[in-house]
Amino acid sequence: MYARDRELVHEFLQTFKSNETGSFYRRAMQDVVDFRSHSIDVEFEHLRKFSAESEDHDQLFERVIKNCKRYLTLFAEEIDKIIDSLTVTFPNAEHELNFNARQRLDGANQNGDECSVLPRRMRRRYEVFFKPVLKAPPLKMRDIRANMIGNYVTFKGICTRITDVKPLIEVACYSCETCGSEYYQEVDAPEFTPKQYCLSRKCESKAALFIETRASKFLKYQEIKVQELSEDVPIGHIPRAMTVSLKGEMTRCLSPGDMIDISGVFLPRFASGYKSVSSLIATTYLEAMSVQPHKAQYSTAEETPEMLSRLETLREKSDMYDYLAKSIAPEIYGHVEVKKALLLLLCGGVPRALEDGVKIRGDIHICLMGDPGVAKSQLLKHIVSIAPRGVYTTGRGSSGVGLTASIQRDGVTGEMVLEGGALVLADKGICCIDEFDKMEESDRTAIHEVMEQQTVSIAKAGITTTLNARTTILAAANPAFGRYNVSSTPQENINLPAALLSRFDLMWLILDVPDQDADVELARHVMSVHREGRPPPSAFDPVSSKELRSYIAVAKKFFPYVPEDLGESIAGAYAGMRRTEEEAGDEASGYTTARTLLSIIRLAEALARLRWANIVTKHDVEQALNLMKMSKSSLEVYTKNKMVRDDPVTSLYHLLRQWAERNSAQHVPFTIATRVATKANLLEILLTCLTEYAALDVWILDENQNITFVD
Repeated sequence: MYARDRELVHEFLQTFKSNETGSFYRRAMQDVVDFRSHSIDVEFEHLRKFSAESEDHDQLFERVIKNCKRYLTLFAEEIDKIIDSLTVTFPNAEHELNFNARQRLDGANQNGDECSVLPRRMRRRYEVFFKPVLKAPPLKMRDIRANMIGNYVTFKGICTRITDVKPLIEVACYSCETCGSEYYQEVDAPEFTPKQYCLSRKCESKAALFIETRASKFLKYQEIKVQELSEDVPIGHIPRAMTVSLKGEMTRCLSPGDMIDISGVFLPRFASGYKSVSSLIATTYLEAMSVQPHKAQYSTAEETPEMLSRLETLREKSDMYDYLAKSIAPEIYGHVEVKKALLLLLCGGVPRALEDGVKIRGDIHICLMGDPGVAKSQLLKHIVSIAPRGVYTTGRGSSGVGLTASIQRDGVTGEMVLEGGALVLADKGICCIDEFDKMEESDRTAIHEVMEQQTVSIAKAGITTTLNARTTILAAANPAFGRYNVSSTPQENINLPAALLSRFDLMWLILDVPDQDADVELARHVMSVHREGRPPPSAFDPVSSKELRSYIAVAKKFFPYVPEDLGESIAGAYAGMRRTEEEAGDEASGYTTARTLLSIIRLAEALARLRWANIVTKHDVEQALNLMKMSKSSLEVYTKNKMVRDDPVTSLYHLLRQWAERNSAQHVPFTIATRVATKANLLEILLTCLTEYAALDVWILDENQNITFVD
């Protein structure tokens, strides 16, 4: 069978044409002869077309797929035969290596010993790689089984660990210290037994052999560890990993955290040190043939014509922004404004790379803080399920090493290797950190660089490098007192350094405030979810996670920009926020810095992406400012509580405003206003409050004293 397949391989290499310009692989081999290339890529798409041309070629493609390692050698041998017949056509292509190889070949032929014959691999100055079929869907790592050993497989994964590039011996050259004879030994395994004594007929003493490293042939060699994607890991299971070996031109093409499509030969590796065949242990690894960065950021998104038609219908809804926001975790009651912020977090802004190398992030960082039991963790886990590369971790569950990167000792070489942490593995994705306030101070400082520079700098155990961590951070924290103390300032409640808070685009406080109507609705909602597994029936029909993921995937293909005419309005809004904070003094609810200006732009760009538009409009900026105002307003509980003690009319106004914001309403019926005033023991000043704020044009009263807010 191999004899016939040799003929077919030879015919394929000589005759296959990808177009009408001539033989595809003869040109590739001529480039090797002319020293313009060091590798020959055999594309499986070409081989499949060749196999389908006639019955005589049938099944060649399948046989190569199922016995890839053997056929790789066969292809290399046939390429050697064709290359020997080619001549140099490129000027000055003659290389000094040609003279060295020719000299050694002449010396080996004069010796006459079988072991002294110069192996063909010694003279081979190229590598052969198989390229996968482009349209073939990659496997999941969990679908690779033992019966696939020897097969060519393609799968997706994340590079988590990478070793240094080392020399791997391919052909060992020995010389005799007495007679000077040279011997060659081809090495096909990770371990080999060196030759000991000279066997030449000229050597009477059978002297010992010494390895000649300069005359031996070495390849660049690197090992990486690839872990399966988070969406491929069943809930409750540990992610699987595989060791992948990179050789030659494949080395130095990856970093920890890279998401890749990788193809190669699935092979067994036998453990060293076994004493008998019965104790033989084999592990599996992959010898890489092709490594490509995984281009599809939202890999699980579906963009079929039917799906795109549904998404277009969804985009044309007048209340699309609210509709998509409410579709995030619909089983969680309320928190509409928070869900709007999370929707913009999924879309993100547009990253910028300046000419001087400075990069401005486009990711939107959000910190949710509030009382226990307000569904912060559930929101984080739902975002992880929607995001393409979502990593969920907790403050106590991740040390600074587990978040950034760690240095570990390699089990084979004993040297230090670099392994990426949660923030590195979430590159171009979202990292959700729960219990953010429970982290150690030394661990929390490791996030500062990631949040703004989007890199992780490592200087440990002699390894100094910088890794990409272009990730969006969604954090959840509890107040310093367990529950939020309205009698204390925001700074005392948050208990996080100001330098870290300024890196969050939005800080949102979610409080568990007793309210009879809201509590009844919440209880009904929770009971329905527990009883029927879904929210109670209503006029709202949420979008499925699949459609939401696909909608965001299309939205991220747009790269909106802010036109010049909006620059002044954004600058004025930023200056107004700074002035308001200065007037508030110590009672300010947030930290407004120059980063806040960039946050406004990122939120506006995310809103434009949500509309599938490439230009930011004034309405986008207004919505972004309103969302930022809502987040700051959530932190103003201390100010409002102080006003309650000082001015009962103002305090009642804030209570009515708070009810409207909590219920996402612009109208407050008079019955509700009466109930709120009664609960706060302010019923006697209700009419005074309504009259004063109506005169200030804050709200409008109808004939029944129902309230409609102007803004």
